[in-house]
Amino acid sequence: QVRLAESGGGLVQAGGSLRLSCAVSGHTFGSSTMGWFRQAPGKEREFVAAISWNGADTYYADSVKGRFTISRDNAKNTVFLQMNSLKPEDTAVYYCNVATRTPRGWSPGMNFWGKGTLVTVSS
Repeated sequence: QVRLAESGGGLVQAGGSLRLSCAVSGHTFGSSTMGWFRQAPGKEREFVAAISWNGADTYYADSVKGRFTISRDNAKNTVFLQMNSLKPEDTAVYYCNVATRTPRGWSPGMNFWGKGTLVTVSS
């Protein structure tokens, strides 16, 4: 059974930083491109960042490029998202999932989600 456990969210002032973690179990983590997605109140879930199976390639949404950094530790089946220079518009619940690249952009690879972790950025 696949389990996704996101953590690290919280309340932070604009300009601050947070580091999110996602522990994955029950899935071939080491061979999968992993990604972070987020859903703001009243909005659809959107792609944030992705990282290839070996960490060699990373991809970012334009809105977070230069501020967020995705990384992974395959030995611990964990993917991370370092978020710097946070803005109020980054407020959302953040989720991890397998990331699949399509002609329309990045999509979640599994029809399954963890509980997510809430990030709130105050102005």
